[in-house]
Amino acid sequence: MTFPSKILFFLSLLFFSSIITPCAESTRRRHRRQPHPLDPLTPSELELARAIASDSFPGSPPRNLTFHYVGLDEPDKPLLLSWLSAPSLSPPPPRRALVIARANKRTHELTVDLSARRVDSARVHTGHGFPILTFAELAASSSLARQHPPFLESMRKRGLKAEEIVCGSFTVGWYGQEARKVGRTVKVMCYYLDGTVNLYMRPVEGVTVTVDLDEMRIVGFMDRVRVPVPKADGTDYSGSNERVGPALKRIGVVQPEGPSFTVDGHMIRWANWEFHLSFDVRAGPIISLASIYDAEKQKFRQVMYRGFISELFVPYMDLTEEWYYRTFFDAGEYGFGLCAVQLEPLRDCPENAVFMDAYIAGPDGKPIKMPNVFCVFERYAGDIMWRHTELGIPGKVIREVRPEVNLVVRMVSTVGNYDYIVDWEFKQSGSIKATVGLTGLLEVRGSKYTHNDQIEDEEYGVLLAENTLGSRHDHFLIFHLDLDIDGDSNSFVKSVFRQTPVADHRSPRKSYWSVVSETAKTESDGKINLLSSEQAELLVVNPGKKTNVGNMVGYRLIPGSITGPLLSDDDYAQIRGAFTKYNVWVTPYNKSEKWAGGLYTDRSYGDDTLATWTQRNRAIENKDIVLWYTLGFHHAPYQEDFPLMPTLSSGFELRPANFFESNPVLTVVPPEVVTWPNCSVPSII
Repeated sequence: MTFPSKILFFLSLLFFSSIITPCAESTRRRHRRQPHPLDPLTPSELELARAIASDSFPGSPPRNLTFHYVGLDEPDKPLLLSWLSAPSLSPPPPRRALVIARANKRTHELTVDLSARRVDSARVHTGHGFPILTFAELAASSSLARQHPPFLESMRKRGLKAEEIVCGSFTVGWYGQEARKVGRTVKVMCYYLDGTVNLYMRPVEGVTVTVDLDEMRIVGFMDRVRVPVPKADGTDYSGSNERVGPALKRIGVVQPEGPSFTVDGHMIRWANWEFHLSFDVRAGPIISLASIYDAEKQKFRQVMYRGFISELFVPYMDLTEEWYYRTFFDAGEYGFGLCAVQLEPLRDCPENAVFMDAYIAGPDGKPIKMPNVFCVFERYAGDIMWRHTELGIPGKVIREVRPEVNLVVRMVSTVGNYDYIVDWEFKQSGSIKATVGLTGLLEVRGSKYTHNDQIEDEEYGVLLAENTLGSRHDHFLIFHLDLDIDGDSNSFVKSVFRQTPVADHRSPRKSYWSVVSETAKTESDGKINLLSSEQAELLVVNPGKKTNVGNMVGYRLIPGSITGPLLSDDDYAQIRGAFTKYNVWVTPYNKSEKWAGGLYTDRSYGDDTLATWTQRNRAIENKDIVLWYTLGFHHAPYQEDFPLMPTLSSGFELRPANFFESNPVLTVVPPEVVTWPNCSVPSII
């Protein structure tokens, strides 16, 4: 969760140009048109939002004005849906920006009407918590530490070269103290290169510099303990492309006629799907207006109004002085989208991928291009969509197979040491699958131990190499899923599988299982802990729409990794991350309830979260509802995670449940087989 390499990436964004394969370039659609109401802000709109917000301060803009979030203030849902139903009859909803800025040690929240060129609302945030940190702040605080004389003396005593030191800044959380009195502070920890690029495997343990971000000055220094810096040997991954052992033969994806999808601005159409893809500094990819074409009804039908990652909670289980506060909220504190990296053609994405750029506002509010932040491609890996071989008909063998081709939208976010690979996958069967892959580098703690037999006391981790402890931690990702199944009046149904005894001797069997469906009435009914819950299927249905045989149309949630928090409810970190207590939550739609960890997450008290919103226990039956799903990983490191971690993935699927009258892919035509190279893109040898 530190940011030395990320800061360098941010600074170099000003000079990057988009890298794209020849085939991808030929299939991009660059229509100059009026933005869709859900499009992310364009560079000119970002510049306009900066100018209007800056001019809104009395007198002249303050010198210390910094922009921490500038993004689309999405239109009110009823207004947008009304416009979408008849776009030619009325103008689109006005374009607005939400601007969160800091000036004079206060957080200012402004809604800017870009169409009317005015500030519609402005307020000073007086509650708990602070906005997303900027890369400029992180870079400046790290630089301060490396220039601090006591710090340099500590490095000298350890025999470390000052020019080989790299530092990163950590958010510090909240532990009962009055955060506003303490201010916006970070703790700076440092690492040693000298023979490796894998700085995270060489922590300089025990030395901490505390920096006040608003005043940008050092307010604390500690040199508490001295342990060896782990060795550089065996940690460098930059030469990992050198082959050892037999090489695999060339492999590729061949689409000589180009992809089967089209990109029109931010609208993507493929097979029977259409949806809107946008970028947000905090959430990263946002999937909106996902609809699927029903060939029998000959129309597009609504599935998901808006879906995105709302928060990532990563608490470490180390209680030492330099580690206890490492309970990170990667979206609310650092910006999951802000940490997105440029995708590399042929490695991050296959050769048939199309790339899309994004734009963000820098700390000064000026637009910055983030090239190749998304890739979109069709995935075909030999999977089977459906098949059957029939041998029961005398004299005949009937074999039918349909290969599976899916559409994938991918983004990678590098939040310090961890790389998160986020895939949204659309299937012709009607399913939407979200997958998150974890890779990158572990956070390790320097230690005096060189062998596991030496460890006597609790060390909060696993010895991975000499003087290197891999710290135990969690990853919780909560998804905001505003499903509109055939409309926005939906209900949440829990269909429980129950063992039923046979007591009346009507069968030689002693038991069977049956299904008992329960419709959630209020938010408390919609809280599901899958670890302790009865076996059940979880559905979002439209009670006003039924199939020809009378079943309510719906979609069901198929969970992936089922993990729950192991922290106590009164632990300060868990109070802030209380949305992890349940795997599933259901709330009535509320435009302001987007961020499960609260709008202002850094140093927050946990008093503006999904867990607090649901205490109102609002009605959710036959309403416009939002499904929240928490995907979790308990990570106890192993030596195979050293010095770099192979990808660990999990996710969930939203699958049709009586949505169609029958199998929608019964008559899908398989793609033609081709064997020649794809365009002019070279294969990886």
